[in-house]
Amino acid sequence: MLAFVVRRIAAGIFLVLVISLLSYTLLSIPHIDVGRQLLGQSAAQDLVDAKNAALGLDRPALVQYLDWLAGAVRGDFGTSWFTSENVVRAIANRLPVTLSLMLGVTLVTAVSAVLLGIWAGVRRGAVDRFVQVFAVVGYALPGFLVTLVIVLVFAVRLRWFPAIGYVGLGRSFTGWLSTVTLPVLSLSIGSIAGVAQQVRGSVIDVMRQDYVRTLRARGLPPRRIVFLHVVRNASAPALAVLGMQFVGLLGGAVLVEQIFGLPGIGSMTVSYTTRGDIPVIMALVMFTVIGVILINLVVDILIGWLNPKARIA
Repeated sequence: MLAFVVRRIAAGIFLVLVISLLSYTLLSIPHIDVGRQLLGQSAAQDLVDAKNAALGLDRPALVQYLDWLAGAVRGDFGTSWFTSENVVRAIANRLPVTLSLMLGVTLVTAVSAVLLGIWAGVRRGAVDRFVQVFAVVGYALPGFLVTLVIVLVFAVRLRWFPAIGYVGLGRSFTGWLSTVTLPVLSLSIGSIAGVAQQVRGSVIDVMRQDYVRTLRARGLPPRRIVFLHVVRNASAPALAVLGMQFVGLLGGAVLVEQIFGLPGIGSMTVSYTTRGDIPVIMALVMFTVIGVILINLVVDILIGWLNPKARIA
């Protein structure tokens, strides 16, 4: 198991380096006169050149990347070109908002999808058809349409939750809960649909195995068979899909944070990308890549623990 984890970590470090180099190279291709953007169109050219030199933009792209990488290894991602704010501090201020959404969606998805998938896989019949219809509809509906309908119904018509805004968990738990409920709900529908379908298929496959019939013949209670034996053997594919859904939330958070006016990583990405603020963009890319790698590492470890055959991959 230790060798399995070490291999995954080494592959993750290599992937971070490759993506960081490719990202910096691609961001350096469009020639954006940052000094001109900062000083204005009427600024003298010598002042613009001096500003670009102060930012280090007059050096070759490879030299700029190596300097950035040296700072990133130390945890120093520099400062924003346009706001002069420390990049790490700027991301840290917005990170709790996005984490609230992602962890909330993951919790809701894991509990709801597993229960629905087990229910459909064990009961079959009408229950199974209901779960399959829900999965197809939930997956087929566009995310922005689901979000707008949820806002219209629960925020505008019923006024149960605020339509926009965010209250930090440290300020008020009830306020925080009310501001993240609708965003979490809008992101969870598609995730629940995908994971529930996977759990349902895995449960059906495991229920057909010979050892399950043997356990039934021995007179073990059905609930014990399902929750102690079937669920564990059916959980590996579901974990893989849940990990993919979690990664996909990074993209969905951009839309949801824009609609609900949440000051999270998604809205920050849109704001700084349109201005071409490379220090902030690179930090966001690294945050995303490292987050994806860590999620996949956790999923791989769990799958390897549940299924020893997966460790040799």
